[in-house]
Amino acid sequence: MLPLITLEEHFTSPKVSEVSVEAREHYAKFPPHIRTKLEELGEGRIKDLDKGNVSLQVISHGPGDIPPSICAVANDDLAAAVSRNPTRLAGFAMLPMGEPAAAAKELERCVKELGFVGALVENHLNGQFYDDEQFWTVFETAQELDVPIYIHPTFASDSMLEHYKGNYDDSVAVALSAYGWAWHTETGHHILRLFASGLFDRFPRLKVVIGHMGEMLPFQIDRIFTISERWGARQRSLREVWKNNIWITTSGMFSLNPLACLLKSTSIEHVLYSVDYPFSANEKGLAFFREIEESGLIIGEDLELFAYKNAENLLRVTAKRP
Repeated sequence: MLPLITLEEHFTSPKVSEVSVEAREHYAKFPPHIRTKLEELGEGRIKDLDKGNVSLQVISHGPGDIPPSICAVANDDLAAAVSRNPTRLAGFAMLPMGEPAAAAKELERCVKELGFVGALVENHLNGQFYDDEQFWTVFETAQELDVPIYIHPTFASDSMLEHYKGNYDDSVAVALSAYGWAWHTETGHHILRLFASGLFDRFPRLKVVIGHMGEMLPFQIDRIFTISERWGARQRSLREVWKNNIWITTSGMFSLNPLACLLKSTSIEHVLYSVDYPFSANEKGLAFFREIEESGLIIGEDLELFAYKNAENLLRVTAKRP
């Protein structure tokens, strides 16, 4: 069995929940067994990795607009856990995106001092996307450090939620604004905003990761390639950015059909296995990986790239071989 590396895997620090009402209310909605797994960074997590044949899990924290001092605490907690299991765990930094200069500084600290392999940030900050140049110091720092920024879906702001309300219960609107639709469409939308803003011209070596089989973009990408040519002069086309600057994981998606679409639109060197633990079980991810093998959709050296080698190349980590 090939070793596996996963990139969109989560934890929560009780210290963050103590100071953030938003985080506390968010995590209170999860079943107790999920909250327990989110807070577990020791033996229990390692046992769950073994159940899914995960060699190395890259862990990140979220969500919430958290102040710099608390982000630093959460990152230090994660770094301590990684130090106890350095061959099994790695870290993405939690960044205080509400204070971009501090976020850039924390990213640098986490990479240079804590050995983190990048950062994971939420898809927007209370409805504000990162095409606004006030945030670009974070992307500049990521390019300088040669580490990726993983853009992860987050819940709609109050103003965004209104767009999803209609002739049905508000619980339906919440689902449509999040896990039922807009988590994915809004993240895909964000990538297009970043391109349209000129971010990838300013930072041509920037590495961005998105999950969930490409957040709806692969299905539309050929059409968008053509349409984006009308968006003004760019040094680099969307096609070039998609090929060179965007990496995509399969996190939380366990179906062959969207994977087939993703592979038709994206180089295999930029497609990576992931699970979305603990919201999805490592065992479920492993069953899907075996289904991929049996289907013949990805085979041979490409399967090795997908399973772990692409992650090794992107993050400069090493998967422990069986």
